[in-house]
Amino acid sequence: MVQKKIYAIVKAACFMAILLSGLMIVTGPFANAADSSMEDPRQRLESLGQAFRDVSNKISPAVVYISTVYTMESLPQQYQELFENEFFRRFFGIPEQRDYQRRGLGSGFIINEEGYILTNNHVVEKAEEINVTLPDKREFTAEVIGTDPMSDVAVIKIEGKNLPTAELGDSSTAQVGDWVIAVGTPYGLSQTVTAGIISAVGRANIGIVDYEDFFQTDAAINPGNSGGPLVDIAGRVIGMNTAIFSKSGGYQGIGFAIPVNMVRGIMESLIQKGRVVRGWLGVSIQPVTRDIADSFGLQSAEGALVADVTKDSPAEQAGVQRGDIIVSLNEKPVENPTVLKNLVAQKEVDSIVPLTVIRNNKKKTLQVKIGELATEEQTGQSRPDSPESAPLGIQVQELTPDIAAQLGYEQEKGVVVAGVKPGSPAAGSNIQRGDLIQEINQTPIDSVKAYKKAVSKGEKFLLLIRRGENTFFTVIKPAK
Repeated sequence: MVQKKIYAIVKAACFMAILLSGLMIVTGPFANAADSSMEDPRQRLESLGQAFRDVSNKISPAVVYISTVYTMESLPQQYQELFENEFFRRFFGIPEQRDYQRRGLGSGFIINEEGYILTNNHVVEKAEEINVTLPDKREFTAEVIGTDPMSDVAVIKIEGKNLPTAELGDSSTAQVGDWVIAVGTPYGLSQTVTAGIISAVGRANIGIVDYEDFFQTDAAINPGNSGGPLVDIAGRVIGMNTAIFSKSGGYQGIGFAIPVNMVRGIMESLIQKGRVVRGWLGVSIQPVTRDIADSFGLQSAEGALVADVTKDSPAEQAGVQRGDIIVSLNEKPVENPTVLKNLVAQKEVDSIVPLTVIRNNKKKTLQVKIGELATEEQTGQSRPDSPESAPLGIQVQELTPDIAAQLGYEQEKGVVVAGVKPGSPAAGSNIQRGDLIQEINQTPIDSVKAYKKAVSKGEKFLLLIRRGENTFFTVIKPAK
C-alpha cells in the first residue's frame, strides 16, 4: 500500500514537471525566440530599406545632370534614309550638306569642393558646350580638364560654392553578391536611384574600351546613366556606370561600371598632368589556352603567353623572351593578358618590379623597369576612326600579333573590323566586328593607311572578307 502511494506521488510529480516544462516552452525564453524569429525578416527588410534611403540621401546631392551640345556635319541618319526614297528625291531634291546641332545627356558626380566632376569620356568627347545641373537646380557651364578615351574616363570642372561631394571608396574590396546602388539621369530623368548586386567582377574583352576591368551589375542602368556613380551600401563610390549590354537599347539586367580604383588613378593624372601616364612593358601577348598549357606542361591554363618582344623595350632589356608565360607582376598573379595589361598600365613609370615567367617548365623572376606608354601625340599615330566618321561606316584597326592570335588570323594580312555604324553603307553588306578585310577592289590591304587610301575614291568597292576559316566577297556602294 505504501509502495502504491509512493508510485502515485512520483507519477504526479513527473506529470507536473512535464506540464511546467510545456508552460516554459510557451511562455519562457523559447517563446520569445519564436516570436523574434517571426519579426526578424520584417525588421531586416525595414533595416535594408532604411539603408537604401540613407545611401540615397548621402550620394544624391553630389550626382549631377550633364547636357552637351555638339555639331554634326551631315543630316541625321533618319533624314538620310528619308531622302534615299525616290519620291522625296524627285519632289524635294537632295538637301545640301550643312552643320546640324545635336544634344547629348549623361551623368556625373562631384568629387571635391573645388568643383571637379567625374564622368565618362563618351559623354563629353564631342561637346562644344557642357552644362551641369545640380539637384538643387543650380546650373553651371563646365570646362573639360582632361579625357581618356582608352578607359572612357573624363574630368570636367565647374566654379561654385558649397558644392556637395561624393566619397570615393575602395573597389578592391567589392565582391560578387554585394549590394550596390546606381544613381544618375537615365533618359534625362534626374536623381534616379536603382539597386541591385554586383553580378561579376573583372569583366574584360567586351570591346568597349582599350582598358577593361568592369564590375557587372544588375542594378538598372539606362542611356543617360553614363558617368553616374555606383555606390556600396555605405554610400561610397566604388564604380562609374559606363555601358549596358542590350539588344533593345534599354535595360536588360547587364550593366558595366569602371572600378573606382582605376578611375582614381586616371583622374589624378588628368588633373595633375592633363593626360594619362601609363606603364609600358613592350610585349605582344595572348591567352594561355588549355592546349597551350598542355604543350608547355602547365597544370592550369593561366598567365599571358609572350608572342613577341618589342626591340629595346623594357621587356627585352629585362630578358623577357618569346614563349615565356608571364604568371605574376610585382607579386600579383596574372591570370590572363587583360590582367597583365591593366597591372602594367597602373605601374609608375621607371619603377622596378619583379616579373615572374615560366620558361622551360621552370619559374624565373626578372626585374623589369617599367617604361611609359607612348600617347598618340608622341607617336604621331591616331586612334581608329569611330564608325560614325569612318569611310563607309566601318571602323578598322591594325592586325597586331595579339589580335591575330585571339581571332585566329596569325598567318593572314589585312585590317580588322572594330565596328560598323548602323544604317551605314557597310551595315547592309554582311560585315561584322572581328572580320578581316584582306582586299579592296582586288588590291591587297595590309594596313589602316592602305585601307583608307583604297576607300577614299570610288563609286563601289569589292571587299574580300575573312571570317574565321571562311572568306567571301561583298560589295559596298557609298551613300551619295
